[in-house]
Amino acid sequence: MNLTLIALLCLLLTLVSYYGSKALYRRKQRVWFAPILLAPLVILVTVVVLKIPLASYFQYTHWLAALLAPATIAFAVPIYRERQLIKQYPITLSVGVIVGLLLGLLTSWILMQLTTMPAELSSSLMVRSVSTPFAIEATTAFGGIPELTAMLVLLTGIMGMLICEPLFKVAKIRSAVAKGVALGATAHGSGAAKASELGRQEGVIASLTMIFTGIAMVIMAPFFAAIIG
Repeated sequence: MNLTLIALLCLLLTLVSYYGSKALYRRKQRVWFAPILLAPLVILVTVVVLKIPLASYFQYTHWLAALLAPATIAFAVPIYRERQLIKQYPITLSVGVIVGLLLGLLTSWILMQLTTMPAELSSSLMVRSVSTPFAIEATTAFGGIPELTAMLVLLTGIMGMLICEPLFKVAKIRSAVAKGVALGATAHGSGAAKASELGRQEGVIASLTMIFTGIAMVIMAPFFAAIIG
């Protein structure tokens, strides 16, 4: 089969997998139908079974990754739209961002000390707790690999989605603001999506926390890298 045709079919597969899983998740509301889980699984199985070369898969799908740049700029929209909420909870959001950022870095550093992982993996691990556009930008300061960082961000988000509700119950956290801050600061985009399921306020707070945590990571990454290095 023509390689260009294969590349176009891969792009179609990616889009159909995402939008299909998104529609399914909207109807069924089961965590295993979440686009962040189901779409990559469908794509992975298809690529492996059909033995599609990665170069062919990325020939056109790399444009989807390029959309991360305008997506990052678009984060300014919810900040402006929800400016009244920011004024209402400035201390809560600030503390959430600072604590989430520092705990994400600290837990990654502790994991590095307790295990013998390759240098590329440990460097890419440092920014796993912020959203992909920010993580890819910040990981270069630590010497990480953007593609590996994106995968670690994905896994972190999935874990956050899976364990957040049991943790909230055990810790007896009932505040919508607290839930939103926790999910946004630790599980980034996946956490914000999960928070939106819990309630509108949770979702908005999670989105704002995710954005501010990501911005803080990009700004402070060279400083943190210098300390750790």
